[in-house]
Amino acid sequence: MPFLTLTAEEWTAMWLSLKVASVAVIFSLPLGLFVAWLLSRRNFWGKSLLNGLVHLPLILPPVVTGYLLLITFGRRGAVGAFLDNTLGLVFSFRWTGAALAAAVMGFPLLVRSIRLSLDAVDQRLEAAASTLGASPAHVFLTVTLPLILPGIAAGAILAFAKSMGEFGATITFVSNIPGETQTLASAIYTYTQVPGGDVAAMRLTLISIALSLGALVASEFLSRRIAARVGAG
Repeated sequence: MPFLTLTAEEWTAMWLSLKVASVAVIFSLPLGLFVAWLLSRRNFWGKSLLNGLVHLPLILPPVVTGYLLLITFGRRGAVGAFLDNTLGLVFSFRWTGAALAAAVMGFPLLVRSIRLSLDAVDQRLEAAASTLGASPAHVFLTVTLPLILPGIAAGAILAFAKSMGEFGATITFVSNIPGETQTLASAIYTYTQVPGGDVAAMRLTLISIALSLGALVASEFLSRRIAARVGAG
């Protein structure tokens, strides 16, 4: 069907979105796991502040998040200039910057899902392993991590779906450059601004809905698995 046939530019936008979302989740997952563990298992000064900062992207206007990323990780930003001069790593107006923006916007969903799974673990199991002489790292890897794997997977899927649909922070930070930073969301925006672009915009919208719906169904399935798994433990 001609309506469902993607053009080269649309394929590029879709594959770029998949690449950006995948890189965002892969690189934010270790930090998300650590932050979730801190919030779930440790009491320390500033815990409420850290929790607020983690969830801040959920309530801030995305364009504000994008602007903050631009002044921080842009080539003249404090962090961006350092990374450019020392590692040659540039974020502004590159697909890597789109991945960074997507990671920031999806991070709250990732942390929240992992934290809920950590809260649901029966800590008596960890205590029992410790009394048998296992180190804290061994207890985490052999007892805690297997129990929270479905929660980690669910958080990663939600963060991936959020990254696929990210628009405001991305377009503010890295603009809308075809082939470099133009993801599905920004491509839809572009097509709505040009005469005759309605068909392409609708086609990409349907693809975005299908991907997001699939991610939500997968997340719900894994959430049920975590409840059953922890309950069985």
